[in-house]
Amino acid sequence: MFDKIRKRWHRGGATEPAAPAAVAEKQRPHNLFEAAAVYVAACAEDDQEGVDEAAGWVSPEALSFGVNELACRAVIALARERDESPRDVARTLLGLPAA
Repeated sequence: MFDKIRKRWHRGGATEPAAPAAVAEKQRPHNLFEAAAVYVAACAEDDQEGVDEAAGWVSPEALSFGVNELACRAVIALARERDESPRDVARTLLGLPAA
């Protein structure tokens, strides 16, 4: 047992072994929708570390697709909630005058 701990310390230079949840999190790949959700939320909260982390989970193209999908779904949900057209909601969110 001590040999395993010693080897782990020497390999990673860590002072203590990673917690099981942290190990599982690193092993599970992130999907593009998860990356997009974290990326957009981090942007909204002005969290540059969160933005950088999420941007590293998937390719830039996949992240772009995920952010686009999230934007479409958000505009549709708000349009239904407000009983307005998606175009009007999108323009309002961007501060544009009504078309």
